Amino acid sequence: MSVKTMEDLFVDTLKDIYYAEKQILKALPGMVKKANSAKLQDALETHRKETQGQIERLEQVFKIFDVEPRGKKCEAIEGIIAEAKEHMDEIEDSDVLDAGMIGSAQAVEHYEITRYGTLIAWAQQLGKPDAAELLEVNLEEEKNADMLLSKLARGSINKAAAE
Repeated sequence: MSVKTMEDLFVDTLKDIYYAEKQILKALPGMVKKANSAKLQDALETHRKETQGQIERLEQVFKIFDVEPRGKKCEAIEGIIAEAKEHMDEIEDSDVLDAGMIGSAQAVEHYEITRYGTLIAWAQQLGKPDAAELLEVNLEEEKNADMLLSKLARGSINKAAAE
């Protein structure tokens, strides 16, 4: 896709986060299975369900821009997920693995937070407040997931990993 206008840039970035969300949705069940902490399993499973809703909202945003929902390979999310899989394969201690998975999950959340923040600003600039509102819901879910992961890490998971 040739990017010539701000709307082109918006759609290009929308395709990026759409691809990222779909890859995250595929990766989360494996993380849930590998998690040792029941609280971490619950948090990851909850976010898996949220991610399904986020994908649906992104499809609504595509519709607002009159574009067919389609992803564009996102090298950033591919790298973050590959690193998470590497941790899951190499870390033997289950408490250390939980800490590593939280770190990987937060890297994903932070990537998504930056993308959604940018898309919201662009949607507003492009006069698409309905798209901005949908993206804002996704952003808030990502921020909440990040805060929950931080709370779990500080609460018991990092302590258990350090012992």
